[in-house]
Amino acid sequence: MEKSAYKSLPMKIIKEGTSYLPPGGGVPGVVKMDSPAVAVMTDLCQVPAATIRSDATAAQASQAMIARGVRLLLVVDAAGYVEGVITARDTMGEKPVKMLEEKGGRHDNLRVADLMTPRDRIEGIEMANVLKSMVGHIVTTLRDSARQHALVIDNNPINGEERIRGVFSATQIARQLGISIQTFEVGTTFAAIDSGLERWDFGKQVTQR
Repeated sequence: MEKSAYKSLPMKIIKEGTSYLPPGGGVPGVVKMDSPAVAVMTDLCQVPAATIRSDATAAQASQAMIARGVRLLLVVDAAGYVEGVITARDTMGEKPVKMLEEKGGRHDNLRVADLMTPRDRIEGIEMANVLKSMVGHIVTTLRDSARQHALVIDNNPINGEERIRGVFSATQIARQLGISIQTFEVGTTFAAIDSGLERWDFGKQVTQR
């Protein structure tokens, strides 16, 4: 199409007192169960993904999570393709303890590859469905799947390849709902969310629009 077919866009003077949007600034600090689901999604278009290689140690994975303030890392290969995920529960919960009891060895020798959930066992939510959903739908999805996290997938508009677009975290959702959660145990997390919702009367039933 020739350039003459493109119309100039209208422009306006910037108002006094205009600020700017910092990275991640589009996510509101407080939400309700009927808020748009994207309000509690970590959007990887705005926030760099927290990643690690499969040959890193479990201790390095834990340190990386602490440094980034997250509880999930994408495990990627040298080309950046996702091989799996590893969570705080994988590195500091019962999983490494049981593995050492069964196979022996030392915790220092455990690698991300030993503890991660491989790609072929990870399910994701399509971004198109996220855009039609509310926070309550995400809470229910996480609870029903007994997971602390859920990945959001979409397709690269240029080459059509599937990619991880975002991450939902039960802990982050609770924080934005105004509920304090310190554990990474799934049952405890959702018990705290339910208790908090009852206390602040946000309501627990959300109907799909």
